[in-house]
Amino acid sequence: MNKTKRAVTTVGILGAAACLMQGSVLTASAHPERNGTSGHTLSFAVTFSPFNYTDLGDPGPSAADVIVFHDKLRKGSTAVGDEVGSCTLVDADGLANCTGVVRLGDRGTITFAFVNAPPPHKVLALTGGSGHFRTVRGDGTLDENGDGTGTLVLRIRR
Repeated sequence: MNKTKRAVTTVGILGAAACLMQGSVLTASAHPERNGTSGHTLSFAVTFSPFNYTDLGDPGPSAADVIVFHDKLRKGSTAVGDEVGSCTLVDADGLANCTGVVRLGDRGTITFAFVNAPPPHKVLALTGGSGHFRTVRGDGTLDENGDGTGTLVLRIRR
């Protein structure tokens, strides 16, 4: 293949790949961020897993106890992924350091961390990812409805 055909083919493949990647991130809305980088907001309905608590410290809630979770994520009635993670309690009041991973099928993962405190509103820091999300950074929120369901919103910047 000569240089011109190779260049045209390469540009075409890169353009098609960029279009496919943009369409595959389950974008709920796209908007420019204040710092000039483009961003996407992903929103999911969450079905929380049953409470899984391991009492490792003093009896009852205390530092070093662990909570693990495996929650289901949906867009409307369609299952689109899950999130798994763990929280380590740092005091008896329920304050905990939590980390987790959102898995969105074969598109990749998004990692996060947050401080878990008794209020139902959590603020997440996006700490990385894999696959289509390998350059992810940003933040998000996790809100519990009190009935085993909630909403996860991820504000992604690249």
